[in-house]
Formats: sequence, C-alpha cells, structure tokens
Amino acid sequence: MRTLFYKLPKNIAECFWGYNFILHLLAIAITYVLVTSGFDWYYFTSTRGTILYSFLFPAVILGGLLPVLVPLAILAVGKMRGSLKTINTAWALGQAALIGLLISSFYKAFTGRVQPEHVNSTVNFLSKTFIGRIQPTHIDVAIDISREFRFGFLRGGIFWGWPSSHTTVAFAMAVTLLMLYPKNKMAGYLALLYALYVGLGVSISIHWFSEFIAGALIGTVIGVVAGKSFRERYSV
Repeated sequence: MRTLFYKLPKNIAECFWGYNFILHLLAIAITYVLVTSGFDWYYFTSTRGTILYSFLFPAVILGGLLPVLVPLAILAVGKMRGSLKTINTAWALGQAALIGLLISSFYKAFTGRVQPEHVNSTVNFLSKTFIGRIQPTHIDVAIDISREFRFGFLRGGIFWGWPSSHTTVAFAMAVTLLMLYPKNKMAGYLALLYALYVGLGVSISIHWFSEFIAGALIGTVIGVVAGKSFRERYSV
C-alpha cells in the first residue's frame, strides 16, 4: 500500500511545475473561450436528449468504478504471477487516479461552477433501459447557466464543477499507461479511447463541454508525471 504514495507530494508538485503549469493555464484559457463564446451552452442544448445519450451515459458509471477496479485487478494479477512490472503498473495507475481526483477536487472547491441540468435525461435513460419505454426529455433552455461560477471556497462543493474529475482521472490513467508501455501501441490506443469515451460521456450528461476539455489537459499532465515517476522506479 505504501507504494501508492511513492513520491506523491513531489509528483503533485511536478504537475504544476514548468511546462506542466502552462497546460493548466491553457485549460483555463480554453474554458474561458468556450464559456464566453456561448459554445458550452450551444453544446448543452444540442446534445441532451439525443441518441448519443444512450450510448455515452454508461461512461459516467464506468468512469467512477474502473479507476478503482482496474488497478486492483492488475495488482492481483501481478501478485499471482510474481510480476514486478505488472505490480508497478497497478500502483502507477492507482496513484494517477488519486492525483487526478485530488487536483480536480482542489479546483472544484474554488470554482464552484453550476452543473448542467441532467436529472430528467438520466431518468429517461434509466426508464428506457430497465422499463422499456421512452419518456420525453424536458430541458428548460430559457436561461443560460453555463456562465455561472461560484468562486470561493466550497461554495459549490467538490462533486460538481470545473474540471471534470471523471475525465481528469481517465486521461491520467490512460497517459500513465502510455508512458509505462510506449511500445505497446494497441494498449495505448485502447486506453486513450476509453478516456475519450468517458470524457464525451460526462460532457453530455453531468458536465459542460469545457470541463471535459480541461479535464483531458490536466489529466494528461498528471499521466505524464506519474508514468515517468513509476517508469524510473521500475528501472531502478
């Protein structure tokens, strides 16, 4: 368990150091453009209640469960096979997920962004899936709430807000895997495809589009740092 916290403070600090910090600024800048231009609201009104919802909504569930289950499964396999590389991979993915959650929660604690309306869409999806009938989705599009931020400390909690934790963690784990196995192109492509699926899934359900983009950028930074750190650990 101690390996999960391998160089944790240093790795967190590294995520904000040098060129990595520039990507944080880029995430903020892109968010500003997407919000002020009205694209966030346009994307929201164009994607809710569409056929994509049924395909992408499971990403919300997968993005919450897999960051816990996948490292544990890989760790179990590594223990059974006695593979130090596999065990190292499990801890690396675990730390990437942990850092992703910590950093995204830190930002959310201060941004307090109002979340998009998603309750009716979720009810309709579950009704269609488990009951077999479709109910009409109603979304009040009279008021643009995509620009609403409640800056301060814990004014909006740490569950909702900017950036998307689902996306941040997904990209952090995917890029970590790429860093650990640069020659395994197939594993890298599948990992990035999963991260993209999670990001798009939350962008049409519980998050704004800009929160998906910001999460992808910040998650990439975390993945590079965690992957490099655990790659060096294994080589030693």
